[in-house]
Amino acid sequence: MLKALVCDIDGTLTDERRRINTGAIQCIRDLLARKIEVVLASGNTACFMDALSRVIGTSGAFIAENGGVYRLEYEGQLRLDGDRSQCVEAFKVLETYFRKKGTTLQLYSDRYRFTDIAFARTVPSDEVREVLKDFAIKVIDTGYAIHLQVQGVTKGTALSRLAVELHLTTSDFLAIGDSMNDIDMLQKAGIGVAVANAHPQTKQVAALVTEKKYGEGFVEAVEKYRSIF
Repeated sequence: MLKALVCDIDGTLTDERRRINTGAIQCIRDLLARKIEVVLASGNTACFMDALSRVIGTSGAFIAENGGVYRLEYEGQLRLDGDRSQCVEAFKVLETYFRKKGTTLQLYSDRYRFTDIAFARTVPSDEVREVLKDFAIKVIDTGYAIHLQVQGVTKGTALSRLAVELHLTTSDFLAIGDSMNDIDMLQKAGIGVAVANAHPQTKQVAALVTEKKYGEGFVEAVEKYRSIF
């Protein structure tokens, strides 16, 4: 039996234009009405996740910064994992490298991030990886931004810690996502689902790949497993 849901946001609840699917919101609210824990998981900032949790109506549990931050409830303490100073040093190297090539990197929400660095996808992520190959830094291209995070921090590691504090196990969760940064989360969950628009590597680890894309795929996945919640 499943007891909880953890889901990505961009590309899973939202479409290619980042518009959230209203059917997915209603689906989440139906689960919440049945006392099913719902955890939102994203590469975005904690303050963004707090606002999104409130407007959707969850209990406030979320994973932010690709696993670098998580929280159990509204007004709860943020749990941090990672060393942002290493990411900052790596970003300085990138800035210098790309400035010499005539490109200025655009940071995203820098003042609101605790464990990672995120910037616009105006440069090739493979080139970023090559420049930082001697750093103990992971380069994450979510399709919406490029993130720098220390090795060993993922949405999956955050889920493992959060589950314990919620008196659950990761096998109690249905996980739904689309990007490569969702892979560890899908693998740790009891059931991992990739929506139809997911990255090929994400689809490879999923127990189910939905027929529909984006938010409609999310709803399809929840309906598929509703009977075992």
